[in-house]
Amino acid sequence: MSLIHSDNLAPQPWTDVFTDDTCIDRRKCHRTVPMKVLALGVGRTGTASLRQALQRLGYVKTYHMMCASVENPPDCLMWHDALCAKYDGVGEFGRKEWDQLLGDCQAVCDWPACAFAKELIEAYPNAKVILTTREVDSWHASVMKTVFWRVSDPEHRLVSHFSWAASMYYPMLNKFFETFFRGDFPNKGKQVYLDHVEEVRSLVPPERLLEYKISDGWAPLCEFLGEEMPDTAFPRGNDMADFYNRCSTRNRRQMLNSALQAVTMGGALLATGLAATMVFKRFVR
Repeated sequence: MSLIHSDNLAPQPWTDVFTDDTCIDRRKCHRTVPMKVLALGVGRTGTASLRQALQRLGYVKTYHMMCASVENPPDCLMWHDALCAKYDGVGEFGRKEWDQLLGDCQAVCDWPACAFAKELIEAYPNAKVILTTREVDSWHASVMKTVFWRVSDPEHRLVSHFSWAASMYYPMLNKFFETFFRGDFPNKGKQVYLDHVEEVRSLVPPERLLEYKISDGWAPLCEFLGEEMPDTAFPRGNDMADFYNRCSTRNRRQMLNSALQAVTMGGALLATGLAATMVFKRFVR
């Protein structure tokens, strides 16, 4: 089967009441809007701000890692399948699967999408391409303190053994870092970043590519996309403090979900045991 992880999607526990996760099975979805923008810069180059900007310009929705990590966790299973197809040669992941996963999106940005620059450009040849960039040393330091911390966070790893959502997100995130960053982000991350920038440049004709820094604001983005410039400030989001707070809150809420599920299951087992004991006593008198 081409979607071995997605085919093992477990039902969402009814006890997941402390988070707002959805459980949309993308295997049942299809393309409903045209894909117009592929923002293929790696994460921590301003992709969260870019997502907000694109949505402000009407590109709804714009896919970002948070769509999988905190909005619809089953997406992680399809991303995991895509990573296995690309890097391990296990299964297939082509235009049909991209339309299932991203069918309601007019734009996509951040990771893990950046790992599939070639595949997405081939799947959507009419989409414009944005390459967000950042000074490599600053970028590497930012990732080390945020997303790489999330990958190696022991609390997150622990939660993934009990939480419905984390059990899908944590393995996919690790698979992404193991493959895209060649298994050693601290030492190889900078070179992977530089290689990725060159790869995207080589894949797209100049008229379809915007190399963009978030500090450039609205003007070059709107000119490239042919959109009117909003009269609002350019959005800023997902700084380190926001990242830490969001991840820590997410861990705690997932722990509460798991605790409620354990208590509920324990109560059900206790009630079943008491009922069985009463029936047994009744019939042995």
